[in-house]
Amino acid sequence: MAEVALQGEALISEISGSEVAPGSGWFWWHGQHSFVLKLGSTVLYIDPYLSPNPDRQTPPLVTPEQVTHADLVLCTHDHADHIDPFALAGIARASPRALFVAPRPHRQRMLDIGIPADRLRLLNHDETAALPGGIRVTAVKAKHEFFYETPDGFPYLGYVIEGNGVTAYHSGDTVLYEGLCTYLRRWKLDVAFLPINGRDATRYRAGCIGNMTYQEAVDLAGELQVGLAVPSHWDMFAMNSEDPAKFVDYLDAKYPGAKCWVGRAGERVLFSGD
Repeated sequence: MAEVALQGEALISEISGSEVAPGSGWFWWHGQHSFVLKLGSTVLYIDPYLSPNPDRQTPPLVTPEQVTHADLVLCTHDHADHIDPFALAGIARASPRALFVAPRPHRQRMLDIGIPADRLRLLNHDETAALPGGIRVTAVKAKHEFFYETPDGFPYLGYVIEGNGVTAYHSGDTVLYEGLCTYLRRWKLDVAFLPINGRDATRYRAGCIGNMTYQEAVDLAGELQVGLAVPSHWDMFAMNSEDPAKFVDYLDAKYPGAKCWVGRAGERVLFSGD
């Protein structure tokens, strides 16, 4: 279970009030693979998971109705802890200017949730959307154990986010696959959010589709010389968790000097392009 720094209106106020110098950005981890980024004056929510659930080990830090400041909402794939209908419908109402980015195969799913078509931006692998606030988002195919490619494109994506002079990579749910590191080398990644919960036969048979192990996440971050590596997707559910200290220790052993962050949900963290 992750410790919580701020939540509720206090967290919303901190995000809204945080000033961001050019060449830097703030992020707040919200548990699981959910993050909020602030780049310049732009507030981005990635995979907001706000539904109450008795099995949650990290509580929702805010309610959808409190999210009145979202400019962009990025959704990586249609699992309930990533495309959360409760969260998305509420944020769409509370932040009427927000645009929503999702994999192209999930167009109807997003419309059914209540996202208006004119606020929806759909992407497939290697496509880039130029968005308000000078933000550019490029989709990167994700292999959630399998690629599951459809005629409309890849239903599992990660995103490279460029804005305010920095570049962030949110992998979505994925394993480390051949070609991913090579593809990502076109960017200098200032921060990378990587799942470390791993995978095994027991979880797969139970319908729990897996991700990178902590070793695979370390190798991706290390080989790419990411400015700040952030392990995630380790805290939320007891049967699908991992100890992030293993990531920290392996990164230190294999890539001495590489920087990472493990901390409290709702904690403000600075990253930069230096």
